[in-house]
Amino acid sequence: MTFASIIIQLLNGLAAAASLFLVSAGLSLIFGVTRIVNFAHGSLYMLGLYGAYSLIQALGRTPMGFWSAVVLAALAVGLVGVLIEVLVLRRIYRAPELFQLLATFAVVLVIKDIALFVWGAEDLVGPRAPGLSMAVEILGKRIPAYDLLLIAIGPVVLGVMWLLLTRTRWGALVRAATQDREMVGALGVDQARLFTSVFFVGSVLAGLGGALQIPREPANLELDLAIIADAFVITVVGGLGSIGGAFLAAIIIGVAKAFCIGIGTVTWFGFEISFSKLTLVVEFLIMAVVLVARPYGLLGKPQAVQRIAADLAPPLTAPSWKIALVWVVLLLGVPLVADRYITIMLTDIVCFALFAVSLHFIMGPAGMVSFGHAAYFGLGAYAAGLLFKRAGLPMEAALLLAPLCAGAFAVVYGWFCVRLSGVYLAMLTLAFAQISWSIVFQWDSVTGGSNGVFGIWPSAWLAGKTTYYYLALACCGTGIALLWRVLFSPFGAALRAGRDSPLRAEAIGIDLRGFQWAAFVLVGALAGLAGSVYAFSKGSISPSTISIGQSTDGLIMVLLGGVETLTGPVVGAAVYTWVRDAVARHTEFWRAVMGGIILLIVLLFPQGLVGGLKALFLRWKEQRA
Repeated sequence: MTFASIIIQLLNGLAAAASLFLVSAGLSLIFGVTRIVNFAHGSLYMLGLYGAYSLIQALGRTPMGFWSAVVLAALAVGLVGVLIEVLVLRRIYRAPELFQLLATFAVVLVIKDIALFVWGAEDLVGPRAPGLSMAVEILGKRIPAYDLLLIAIGPVVLGVMWLLLTRTRWGALVRAATQDREMVGALGVDQARLFTSVFFVGSVLAGLGGALQIPREPANLELDLAIIADAFVITVVGGLGSIGGAFLAAIIIGVAKAFCIGIGTVTWFGFEISFSKLTLVVEFLIMAVVLVARPYGLLGKPQAVQRIAADLAPPLTAPSWKIALVWVVLLLGVPLVADRYITIMLTDIVCFALFAVSLHFIMGPAGMVSFGHAAYFGLGAYAAGLLFKRAGLPMEAALLLAPLCAGAFAVVYGWFCVRLSGVYLAMLTLAFAQISWSIVFQWDSVTGGSNGVFGIWPSAWLAGKTTYYYLALACCGTGIALLWRVLFSPFGAALRAGRDSPLRAEAIGIDLRGFQWAAFVLVGALAGLAGSVYAFSKGSISPSTISIGQSTDGLIMVLLGGVETLTGPVVGAAVYTWVRDAVARHTEFWRAVMGGIILLIVLLFPQGLVGGLKALFLRWKEQRA
């Protein structure tokens, strides 16, 4: 690359970093004070784009109309953030953090369908900024004038935020709450008002980041999850709660993406390397490297020890094998009286039940939250398909070897992940999942790329849907039974001890990292088993089996059923799979319905369906006594 090209790519990267910083700064601000991982933040960015588009159409494409629309759109999104905080999150601040996460994801579903109803499914292309549609020549290269304006906006917003946080009483309260939220409450500060104001400012930043992008990209319904992944990465790389860290991380990632595009394809030692393809995953590679080297981000600090002791999770009740046997008999008998559709649905449910139980194993007893568990489910599915189609192995051999392949990846990924904890651990699992997704999405010659792999059908003796259902029930049921058996073994007790008191566990000689690493490998292999069974049931696989959406589905299944219960993940997988299919077949706006159902469950049963129903039953027994 010439010097001029380097400068242009640097400017392109800085322009892209501006909006990334605005969104990430808002996310970091909200998390720093409320400790909520706000999945809905990406939806606020999307609403900023849609709002700016509509307001520009109403106010006109003059300079006054354009910039008024951008500001008004940002403020309107701020009010939406306030509504989310007041109507939803304020009611569940005392609920477990994971259920707050589930609530924000439900909000994502609702907002997506509201946008679909108001603006439709087509991409909406906004106008260029009046007076800034020309290009500026720099060193013989041309760059849009609007990009130069974006480059200037980033530092201006950073300066304004610095003044707010360091020169105002509100900023002092925000900084105090970030360091020690319990002490701020003890001093008599109205936390509800503080949280609402923080949500407003953070939402305005997200809306502004989206509104400023209207001349650069169309408004569409996929922006919410796409931008939230980038925002999470930047927030974690910079350090949770650090606005300056978010600014630095946005620059690093924006510039890295721009240079990947500028470099293109190069040949080193006879091998072609496409840097352009790295744009899909470069931010996750950066995050993985940063978290391994500096677990709290570039400018982050270790979280302060909370003054209020955390409640220990209640002990899990050992499974009743008599009740389990009754359910097995019922599941064996369903295909004899049900139609083909019910049998196919049950096959999906048993696959997702093992997937959810394997995720629950490390989330609940082991205390390690994973945002990327679909990596093992998808890798198991792809391993089964490739062993069957490319290696020519029999279906039975491919089905048995696929979990070993997924487990092998879990050996590598888990070795890095167990060195972190909390949100940083969750984000590193997401990074590895996205790296895996990028490989299968772009390795066309082996994985089929975006088309996936087709023709993955079971052997002739398993061709019938009922017969294959029995195989799926046997494989996934055995996997669930194995996890439950391990859970109540000394191995499971060591994991629970490390979750409840890691310092004490290590003090009595428990190799906590070793146990957690082994748990990662175990659940990775069994999630791979679920994926391989699922692949042969569908006859094809695609990159969606390893996507962020699949990981999110697994989280929803576990949280819906209840993290603090044994059978919760199974119930959550069954309810979520069935309800989603039933609702999707009857309405175009199935996401909003699903989101509403999830919000209702979160508000009524903060412990999940199984935990909530169990609490109601115990309360009923006490009243009867």
